[in-house]
Amino acid sequence: MDNKFIRTALIAVTLIIAGCDNPTSVAPTENAASATVLEGKTMGTFWRVSVMGLDNAHAATLREKVQNQLNGDDMLLSTWKEDSALMRFNHASSTAPWPVSEAMADIVTESLRIGAKTQGAMDITVGPLVNLWGFGPDKQPVKTPDQAQIDAAKARTGLNHLTVINKSGSQYLQKDLPDLYVDLSTVGEGYAADHLARLMEQEGISRYLVSVGGALVSRGMNAHGQPWRVAIQKPTDKENAVQAIVDINGHGISTSGSYRNYYELDGKRISHVIDPTTGAPIQHKLVSVTVIAPTALEADGWDTGLMVLGPEKAQQVVREQNLAVYMIIKDDQGFKTWMSPQFETFLVNGKN
Repeated sequence: MDNKFIRTALIAVTLIIAGCDNPTSVAPTENAASATVLEGKTMGTFWRVSVMGLDNAHAATLREKVQNQLNGDDMLLSTWKEDSALMRFNHASSTAPWPVSEAMADIVTESLRIGAKTQGAMDITVGPLVNLWGFGPDKQPVKTPDQAQIDAAKARTGLNHLTVINKSGSQYLQKDLPDLYVDLSTVGEGYAADHLARLMEQEGISRYLVSVGGALVSRGMNAHGQPWRVAIQKPTDKENAVQAIVDINGHGISTSGSYRNYYELDGKRISHVIDPTTGAPIQHKLVSVTVIAPTALEADGWDTGLMVLGPEKAQQVVREQNLAVYMIIKDDQGFKTWMSPQFETFLVNGKN
């Protein structure tokens, strides 16, 4: 969240989710008269809501409700806003239990669960390293961080230093390192997409596709009487080319990719995906991971952890956890794909 670079490879079949420097655009195939499309900006990226059976008056009020809700989510989770709930916790030097909302406790709990299942690869305490490499609020470094800087940042990280406490119906976060820095950008878009889906239900809307950045949730049928379909983009920052198409009705989907959010430094391509073990950007051949899960929050967390692990370790975790995952891997001939049996059940036409 609040990231100036798009990190996703997902596009809706009737939509094209463009990079953060460009507005979201409607493809010519979409019948604008059949679906109401609302859109805007949040968390340094774009949000989009496509719904069926909405009149103009309801559309106007719904757009306001969506934006207000997302503004609230941003104030909860942002590391770019110094007065967000998360940054108040990060700035606090106290190691006593810190009161948080139920939503914050749920997000951190799920993140810690996925972190444990990925052997710490999905680490929401990796913020100091993210900032060190220039992918947080801090400026991009003018030279590659040295090992001493990396070690100093790593000393402030670790999932074992963060605990969620539920006591007498109240929720708390507790850190045992005074300068522990939690960064929920890896799951913020997923949480926000799930939250939008709940808003649709509250508004009595049963046919929708909602997206925040690269996290999407859908329910019901689109204008053509078919389940909402989502396309996985080919790993390139130069075109919106489709790699595969899936039906995600009732599920969340999210993609983590290393090919869009990067910069060049000292003649090297620096990815935004940081390996908590090495303290440096990933160097392996896995360029994209797409996950379909019961919620977008889960998908958003898993795609990051698997992306960090690399193709071999990630595939092992996918098999152990029975996850629906699609990977794009770079090799000497270009790119190859791998998918789990669980993912194949969502694939349109059952083939790549």
